[in-house]
Amino acid sequence: MTKEANTTGWDAIDEAVTKLYGEQEPKHYGTVLPYMLGGQDPLDGLSAYKAEIPSPHWHIVTFGFSELYEKESKNTDSSGYGFELSFRVARSKDEEEPPAWALNLLQNMGRYVFNSNNIFVAGDYLDANGPICLGADTELTALAFISDPELGTLHTSNGRVEFLQMVGITEDELEAMKIWNTRGLLEAGEAEIPGYITDLSRNSMLRIPAVQESVQKGIERDGSSTGLLFVDQLDWKSGKNGLFKKKPSVLTLGAKQAETVGKLLRGRLLKGKNLTLTNNEISLVLEPASMTKIEVDEHLVHLKLDESDVNKLMSNLQPKEGEIRLLSNKGFVIQVVKTYIKDQDGNVISTIG
Repeated sequence: MTKEANTTGWDAIDEAVTKLYGEQEPKHYGTVLPYMLGGQDPLDGLSAYKAEIPSPHWHIVTFGFSELYEKESKNTDSSGYGFELSFRVARSKDEEEPPAWALNLLQNMGRYVFNSNNIFVAGDYLDANGPICLGADTELTALAFISDPELGTLHTSNGRVEFLQMVGITEDELEAMKIWNTRGLLEAGEAEIPGYITDLSRNSMLRIPAVQESVQKGIERDGSSTGLLFVDQLDWKSGKNGLFKKKPSVLTLGAKQAETVGKLLRGRLLKGKNLTLTNNEISLVLEPASMTKIEVDEHLVHLKLDESDVNKLMSNLQPKEGEIRLLSNKGFVIQVVKTYIKDQDGNVISTIG
């Protein structure tokens, strides 16, 4: 007699979604060859349900970020990565299958998490550097993550699983989330995207004056919740004493993120909070101080800025090539360089700066 497979984690997800949709038979997309055996799709499965409220859409749920079968990890609190993704995508009246791009996007999220071990939590955002549906004429070029309002959190025998809903967002909405916070922006624009359903045809919420005003007030009131920003183009070279004069220390920053950093200074340093910029090579901590000072410790640069230098950076950090020298530290230069946006094949598709 063969022992039945333990599907505790899978069954818990099934049960949670069945509470929402009753006996509706979902469109299920399983993985034939497991990722660990060389398959292309890291997630074990995707289930898509037809939902009608607040408007017709597909509610797609993942199986695979959490532990679906036997408990393998030593972390008893969380099941696997501790979450599963959901995605609500607008559905037309005669549509009988969820769009392939949405299923592919969820599998791409799986590849990202499995390969990097970077996990998502509510409030996160991710820049796709292009349309979230490849080749589509859409303004949605990034994703935000919030707690799924209907599925919430499961407590399974394998540990905790939170359902995180992905929401397609525009470039300016992403910028506002960085400068303020994800939840604040989405709540301000909830009337424009009820249910946080992703519709490739929608325009930016920030085109609505009331939303824009609400966001601006929130930024001024709360500052920014972004304490850590991953920056691809970030480099530091310490100054050196030359034959006739000392070479200044140089901080290099990409044009794409320069303007964002400038705006974040208002919401962080002018609110008495630190801001950390980081990549795989170096971390830079920007901190409000009474006097501008630089401290370097191997791969960590600590830049303390007085208010006049914070204001100068806020004014001068723009998405274009250039050089910025601080008022109170002549031995330090910020060099803004071009950013090259590339497609999945590594071809340059646009240049910033």
